[in-house]
Amino acid sequence: MKFPRRQFLHLAAGAAALPVVPRFARAQTYPSRPVHLLVGFPPGGAVDITARLIGQWLSERLGQPFVIENRPGAGTNIATEAVVRAPADGHTLLMISPPAAINATLYENLNFNFIRDIALVATALRGPYILLVNPSVPAKTVPEFIAYAKANPGKISMASAGNGSGPHLAGELFKMMAGIDMPHVPYRGEAPATTDLLGGQVQVLFGTLAAIENIKAGKLRALAVTTAMRSPALPDIPTLSDFLPGYEVSFWDGFGAPKNTPPEIIDKLNGEINAALADPVMKTRIASLGYSVFANSPADLGKFVADETDKWGKVIRAAGIKPE
Repeated sequence: MKFPRRQFLHLAAGAAALPVVPRFARAQTYPSRPVHLLVGFPPGGAVDITARLIGQWLSERLGQPFVIENRPGAGTNIATEAVVRAPADGHTLLMISPPAAINATLYENLNFNFIRDIALVATALRGPYILLVNPSVPAKTVPEFIAYAKANPGKISMASAGNGSGPHLAGELFKMMAGIDMPHVPYRGEAPATTDLLGGQVQVLFGTLAAIENIKAGKLRALAVTTAMRSPALPDIPTLSDFLPGYEVSFWDGFGAPKNTPPEIIDKLNGEINAALADPVMKTRIASLGYSVFANSPADLGKFVADETDKWGKVIRAAGIKPE
């Protein structure tokens, strides 16, 4: 049977549109029930704060509660595995951060492959770690500190928030690039590490922006930030790359979902999260925490995580780092 050209084109256009209608409808009706947002850290840290800030925005915009669930443990692997095993319908999401790139090499027998099993949604914020020293350390600048460390090999202890944590790897990369030897002392979190740094039991820590008040009070000395650009929160503190060209490390966080989550849901979440990050009130709130907005498309985030995974894999293998 032959159809007139106009009728044929009409039928062809209708056929082509058929798969689009369910996808459009699915995006329009999402979310249909509360969304669970899993955080692999205890309440109160930067990742948890991001989850609550953006979660509240999404709740108001999308008309369903975004419920924050803190599931700390195993370097965020517990939370990640729970999301990997969740239905791929957008109603279970994961807060992601540097461990997403670190753990692929740090842990040998994971039950998941992050890049394969997590669909990346969006990034949220980014900020530096800070090279902190106890005031008893005589160095006032990075070159002075490197010289002091070389003159006292093995005598300066470097604390961290945990073996294989972002701050630990920031310190290991610094040691490699500076050619210095500092024994590593891991703690269970930044708070106890900072307590011992203040007390002089350890001399160095790559800390987060939570240390700002101690810096302002003169209780700790900040020598540099780890990002390529200076931090608006510490504009007078130089970058490590000023002294070690090519050095760059940042804390970042964002959102993921189970693989096979429908792309229209991923796109809807990405659009809403990026709208939140563009909101002046949200940008001010993030800046007040010392961080900068870090907006990305899912594709750009995928490349970023792959690059971070490769970078930290090299550091972990070179330094022989093992999980606790």
